Amino acid sequence: MKTTHIFTTLFFILVSSISIAQHERPSATLYAKIDNHLEAAAKNGFAGAISVIENGKLVINKGYGLANKNTQTQNNPNTIFDIGSNTKQFTATAILKLIEMGKVTEKDPLSLYFKNLPTDKQNITIHQLLTHTAGFIDAIGNDFDEITPKQFFDTIFTRKLLFSPGEKYKYSNVGYSVLGKIIEISSGLEYEVFLSQYLFIPAGMKQTGYLLPKWNTKQISRSYNRGVLEDESTLIKYQKKGTVSWHLKGNGGINSTQNDMILWYHALKSNKIITMESFKKMTTAYADSASGKSSYGYGWGIRFLEGNVKRITHNGSNGAYSHSLIWFPEKDIYIVYATNANSKNVEYIAYTIAKIMLDKAYIPKPVKNNVYAYAVNFMAKNNSNKTEELIALLKENYPDNSSSRSLNSIGNILLMMNKHKDWSVALFKKNVQLNPTDGNLWDSLGDGYKANNQKEAAIKSYQKAIALGYKGAQKKLSELTKN
Repeated sequence: MKTTHIFTTLFFILVSSISIAQHERPSATLYAKIDNHLEAAAKNGFAGAISVIENGKLVINKGYGLANKNTQTQNNPNTIFDIGSNTKQFTATAILKLIEMGKVTEKDPLSLYFKNLPTDKQNITIHQLLTHTAGFIDAIGNDFDEITPKQFFDTIFTRKLLFSPGEKYKYSNVGYSVLGKIIEISSGLEYEVFLSQYLFIPAGMKQTGYLLPKWNTKQISRSYNRGVLEDESTLIKYQKKGTVSWHLKGNGGINSTQNDMILWYHALKSNKIITMESFKKMTTAYADSASGKSSYGYGWGIRFLEGNVKRITHNGSNGAYSHSLIWFPEKDIYIVYATNANSKNVEYIAYTIAKIMLDKAYIPKPVKNNVYAYAVNFMAKNNSNKTEELIALLKENYPDNSSSRSLNSIGNILLMMNKHKDWSVALFKKNVQLNPTDGNLWDSLGDGYKANNQKEAAIKSYQKAIALGYKGAQKKLSELTKN
């Protein structure tokens, strides 16, 4: 009896082990595939984080590269990133919550919330704002430009609409700022306060917002545009100002972590914040994009892929930070991606990860270092007398980024970095040798000389730029010659 019992127990363990191994192997394989891809990318300058959920279970939740080069802090699931325009999803959800509360309806016109509106704005509806079909322009300024709330709304309401409301789709940041203001007017709460009370706290999200969270300061990432242009977190900028401009509020600039965005997924999926009916409204395709290949819901882009696979997604970026959310609701695959060192090479990594999840045989191409970081790394090790060698290497390794325009951009980034200024002049000089009739390049050469305190050479370059028809050099020339 004892031997039989042991045999039976061992048999059960063996069968269970096989079953568990068969169940876990795909997830483990997916983890390794994603992790290996991003570990290799990190060696080429990638910095960020990825989270993937499939069927409610984590496939991977990991950071790569540095959140802060000064402190050598690594990115991780609790690193705080600017999520950019993914803020719009919170705004849309807040509007849906207000609809459930009976405070607003999708058909409400702007005239219900704003007085003395121009005639063409009075009948714009909340639905049209949510779907980017109101006709508003995209933006009226930069994220941190000084502007009062009155100036902001007076300006956008007096600007001419791009088309009649409801006529077509045109992405508009200011349209979502108007929604943010409607949230304040209808609820009696400040925008971030409403989001905190009705969205973030119920979801358990403690590290999401602008100014309200008790931020874990050790987890705040710095930004590294193209991996080389360093700046402080937008959170620090908000704290210094003590407020968030309407250039951002409602449409962008919220910060969050990977772990908080996972909590957001669970809250939406379980209808903890809004009902299933509201979620369906949010993820229904309403507005067609110009390409006709995708549509917009409420704060989400909607697209049906091959096989009628529904994908809801949104991206956000301020140049240095980039953030992506991708959700395949029927397949229950959810992806959160963030980077604090954005470039063209890494901005859409989330979509590569999505391909891995949908097609287990898919082999992604390696992520190359971006051309700017590559050039700066070369300059850090070599003198500017090796300009020809650098250009040859760029042509070999970055054939699509070795034009005069790219060289000009590299030189201008060096000026913004306030580093390798001799290299900037060397690149600009080579560029005008190759393109002697381009006034813009002569203007850049003038900037390079000016940054290197070579006043006379700068004046001659600006004069040449003006002679070639580049009027933008006139003001710079006047400033140099007025004394």
